[in-house]
This record gives sequence, structure tokens and C-alpha cells, in this order.
Amino acid sequence: MTGIASAEQAFFESQKLPQQKRGMTFEALFYRQLHQVTARIHDTENVEQIMLEASQDICKLLNADRLTLYVVNDDKTAIVSKIKTGLNSSSDLKLPISPQSIAGYVAFSGKSLNVPDVYDDEALKLIHPQLTFLKVVDKRSGYRTKQMLVAPIKEGDTLHGVLQVINSKSDEPFGDLELDGVAELCKTLATAIRQRIKGVTGATPSRKTTKYDTLVSDGLLSEAELNQCIQDAREAGKPVEHLLMGQFKIKPSQIGPSLSKFFGVAYEPFNSGRIRAELFQGALKREFVVEQGWIPLEEGPEGLVLMCIDPEAVRGSRIVPQVFPRISKFSYRVTTLTEFEETLAQLFGAGAEGGSIDELLADMDGGPIDDGVSEDSLESAAADNELVKFVNKVIIDAYNQKVSDIHIEPMPGKFKTGIRFRIDGSLVPYVEVPAHFRQAMVTRLKIMCDLDISERRKPQDGKIKFKKYGPLDIELRVATIPSAGGVEDVVMRILAAGEPIPLEKLGLTPHNKERLEATVSKPYGLFYVCGPTGSGKTTTLHSILKFLNTPDTKIWTAEDPVEITQKGLRQVQINKKAGIDFALVMRAFLRADPDIIMVGESRDKETVSMGVEASLTGHLVFSTLHTNSAPESITRLMDMGMDPFNFADALLGILAQRLAKRLCDCKTSYIPDAEELRLFAAEYAEELRHSKSWKEDYLGESKKMVDKWTETYGENGQIKLYKAVGCDKCNK
Repeated sequence: MTGIASAEQAFFESQKLPQQKRGMTFEALFYRQLHQVTARIHDTENVEQIMLEASQDICKLLNADRLTLYVVNDDKTAIVSKIKTGLNSSSDLKLPISPQSIAGYVAFSGKSLNVPDVYDDEALKLIHPQLTFLKVVDKRSGYRTKQMLVAPIKEGDTLHGVLQVINSKSDEPFGDLELDGVAELCKTLATAIRQRIKGVTGATPSRKTTKYDTLVSDGLLSEAELNQCIQDAREAGKPVEHLLMGQFKIKPSQIGPSLSKFFGVAYEPFNSGRIRAELFQGALKREFVVEQGWIPLEEGPEGLVLMCIDPEAVRGSRIVPQVFPRISKFSYRVTTLTEFEETLAQLFGAGAEGGSIDELLADMDGGPIDDGVSEDSLESAAADNELVKFVNKVIIDAYNQKVSDIHIEPMPGKFKTGIRFRIDGSLVPYVEVPAHFRQAMVTRLKIMCDLDISERRKPQDGKIKFKKYGPLDIELRVATIPSAGGVEDVVMRILAAGEPIPLEKLGLTPHNKERLEATVSKPYGLFYVCGPTGSGKTTTLHSILKFLNTPDTKIWTAEDPVEITQKGLRQVQINKKAGIDFALVMRAFLRADPDIIMVGESRDKETVSMGVEASLTGHLVFSTLHTNSAPESITRLMDMGMDPFNFADALLGILAQRLAKRLCDCKTSYIPDAEELRLFAAEYAEELRHSKSWKEDYLGESKKMVDKWTETYGENGQIKLYKAVGCDKCNK
């Protein structure tokens, strides 16, 4: 609501500016307000209600002082006022359809008029010799009319009435934008008048035609039930559609054809297999789509297909051609509010209103547990909208919580399927899913990464490009593993594209940072970063490359996958299925005039040999090794068959690293007792105790170390330690 209110405020502030200074932003805001006004007109019950519900909105939209709405009388010879804002007279104005008045001339000619000054008789005579302004109306009311914008309310050749807008508050003639706005309003009013009245003066208002009348004619509910449902929805402030579905169990697929008949356009249902088209949906923000009520789907023979809640209002707003100026044809389709929200969640992801994971679980229909169902049944279950939203929600929540891996762990029989997140190296329970969803959920994930859904006996691996299914531009590396009981575990590693961390923020000690910068600044040689899986080796390498990345340096990288991107780096994705491995890419790099080469991992003898060769021929080469320490890395490389002499010449250094957990901000300080401090010092000095000085005087060396800690890190002669308290942020 805040965004809408601020947009309205910006629009009304811009209205005060001269027309030539308003710009494109004002035009976009104008059409947005126009869309809201037309929607309000559609919601009225009869023409009289338009006066109460929409007349002031129309005046505000056009920055006008007053308006009059005329409708045609029974014998089609005159127009009669039904709405007169600002006039105290209760009697209707009746004007003949002839050139003797401005509104009568517009009804007579079927053409719009934009009159700068109605008292300029000479200008009126140029339009038609008999045209005049009825000054007697001003004389009776004491009101001075000046500017007047008048347009016919027509459907084809059928005249329904005239809309007359009086006096611009800017005291300038109404502009082209207001003229276009009035034309669109008249189209909407023509539909509204046709639907809501049988005649004009003295005629009994007929029942308003609604979007849901076909449901009555199809026997899904009675007219009285529909009227009551509409009344209940208005009082509760809820969409009519939601009450129809809740109280009468009417499905969206039954509501859609009724909307199609009402608006005269095709019905566009929700399609669970629809894939996000970046060319169209990527150009829009989710908030804009929600506000405007339309989603671009795909381009076909009829033009760009648009899924709309109210296609008439969308067409009238003229926003679509501005958003897609290069597309000339548009096909407007209507959909239900429910299916619009489902498609929105499918293509743009669940918003803040998307509901919690528990709410999504509650919305999913249960069923019998059957692990032996057919592939077609499984595929159908996997396409279920609630399950699709649930799987997307799991991935989105994992990304937002900075999860590295998602573990889906089904149990056989009636036991629930557990989902756990690995956060900061520890597995944390996320949610438990009822047993009857386990196979459909695994099948959904297989479909997302193009795996064989019928293969349940062998492990499979693939990748999910989540941008196709949700709002996040991330990839997930997926592994399925058959486990006991005929079920399949799924583990997903989130590969989110990130920015490199500056070298000074890696947490290196000043001494190590200085030595690292000096080592990697040499023009050629071989440098390794080693450590166990998930210890941050690739992150460190990219921090080093960021330090070395200058305009005069050519840097090639071979990675599997490309997780961190940098401007200036030429990065190559390894694809084993296509035969693109590290060794192949390394050979290509040597022919591509590199200054620096980074290889994601040295896994085999050929890759290591080529790295040594490249470093000896004047290139700086970086890579990683899965080893626990720097000395162990050298042993591993020797075991691969490296020539000791060439390797000794090439090697610049090896950085061994681990990731240490950091306490959350909820931590609290305390003073450790002597025993805790002794145990802490003993653990820290585990390696030092084998040195000569520690062997000779263990207690003395230990005391010197603690004293140095106290001097460096202590306060008031005491060392302060911290412990976690626990909060929602750290899940403790």
C-alpha cells in the first residue's frame, strides 16, 4: 500500500507542473491511475453508482473541476445528464442531439471536442456554424465555464452517451494525454452503460451483468446465490472468485470460460509446465506485474500473449506498447485471479505474501502412499501447482538463509521425509514433509534438472537453472542417490553467482597477507590453495585474482562450476558431458596468450603437468588441491609423477586453509576460569609441545603464551572470551 500511495502522490504532484515539463514518468503514472479508475467503473452496480464511486476519481485523473455524464434517451433524440458533479440542481439537463450545444454536437457528430474557451464564439463557429455554448447554465449557477473536453460514449455505431469534462485546474487547455484518457474512459463507460441500464430517463435499472453470469446459466449456482456471494465479498473485502471457490467449490477452470465470455477474449489457464521467458518476464519487476494485473507469456502468431485479470483495462491503459515498443501485435487473454497468482509465483517467485512453508504444506492435498505408481501419474503429481510452489519455496528459503546444501531425506513406509539445510557447516532441520509427497517431490526435482524420472536404482546428477522456475538467478547441483527402502535421497548444492571478496577481508594475519601478496605478485610460477571440500579454496583464489586483475593483464579461468564472476576475467565452464575437461581447456589456454591461468582443481597428472609447463614458460598459474596441509600437497603431487626438479622451479607457494565458525552477534562475553584457560592453551599448543623449548619447560612456555595473549587481547589484565546465546538468526 505504501508504494501505491507514494505513486499517487507523485502523480498529483506532477499534475501541478506545466504540461511540457511532465515527461514520460508522468505519462506512465497517468495510465496507471487510468487503469485504477476503469477498474472502479467496472465494480459499480448501476450508472448512479458511478457518480458516487468514480466521478471524483475521473476529475482527479484529468485535473478537472467538474464533469457531466449524459446518456441517450429512449427515442434517441436527446441526451440526458445522469451525473453532474458540482451542480446543486437536482433536475436533469436534457439536450437535443444537434449542433446547438457542445455536448449535443459531440453526440450528433460522434467526434470529440477539446475547447480552450467555450465563450470564444468565433472558434466555435469554425467547428460548426450552429455551435454555441449554453451560457444560460452558467448564468443560473453563477459558475464560469472555460475549458471543456467532451467525448462520445460509443460502441461501434451505437451511441450510449457523452462525457463532458469542465475546467482544467491548471487553467490551461486540456492536453493530448487527457484527450487519450477520456477516449479510453468512454470505451469503459460504453460497456458499463450497456450492461447496467435498459433506457435512460425513468427507466428501471436492470441487474448488472457480471463476469460470473455464465456460472448461473451453466447451473453451477443460482442467481440469488451469486448476488449474495457478490454482496458478501464486498462486505468482507475479498475477491468474489475466492468466495465462489470456497463456498460453492467452483474451480478456476469453470470460472475462466465465464470471464472469457464477459470480456470477449480467450481464456488463458495456468500451465504448470510454463518456463520463464527472460526476454519478456525479465524486463519486468514483480511489483509492477502485481500492480498492473498482466503478465507477458510468449510471442505467437497473434502477437505477444498477455495473461490479464482485466484485459479491457489493460488494453485501455496503453502501458503494454510502452513496455514493449518493438512489438506491434498483442493478444489479450483473460484469466482467473487464482491462476494469475499461480502464474505470478511460477514465473516471478513467491512474494512476501507467498505464505510460509507450513502454510504451503497445509494447502497441499494428501493422498495414499504408493511408491509403485506409473511415470505418468508421478509426472502429473509433480506438476501439481501446490507442490511446485512448495519446492520453489524450499529453494528460495535456502538461498535467503545462506544455505550451502539442501538435503532431502525420504524414509520408507509412512515415515515423513526430512529436509535439512547445511548452514555454516552444520545441518539444521528445516521441515518434514508427509510421506505421500516424497516420490512426487523427487520427481519434480528430477524434471527441473532433466533427469530420468523412471530411473530409481542408479545415482544420477544434474543441474537446476532456477531462473527458469523462480525469481533467483542461481544454479543448483543436484545428486540423487537410491537408499534403503526403495526411496531416493536428493542433495542439492546451491551455486549462487557472487562477487569476489577483497583480499584484506579474508581474515589473514598481517604477516600471512603480506607474504601472500608478495608471492602472487611474481610474473610466473605455480601457486596452490589446499584444504578440504567447502573450505573456501575457490573464494580465496578469486580474491587473489581480484588483487591481480588489472587492465594490462589477461586472465583465463577454467572452473566447474563458475560460481564467482569478475569483470575482466575470461571464465570457461567445464562440461564433461561435452568432453570439455580441465586438461583440454588448459591446452586451449596456452594458445590464447594468457598472463594468468586459474584452474579450478588439479585432479589428474595431465592437468598438473600442464600447470607446471605453463608456469615454466612464463605464466602465473593458480589451482586448488584436496589435501589437508601444505607439506601433504607436495607429497600428493610427487605421487602423481611430477618431475621434482621442474616442480621445484615452478612452485611459488601453497596456502593451506580452513574455515572457522564465527559466533553470531548474539554472543556474550565472560571471563574464563584458570582450568578453562589451561585447557584452551593446551589445545592451541598441541603442535608446539614437540618443539625443543616446550619440551624443556612446558609450563613456562605455556605461561609466557598466556601472558602474551593477555597483553595483546586482554582487558584489565584478564582475557575475555565469548559464547553464543542463541537467536533466530543463528538457529541456536
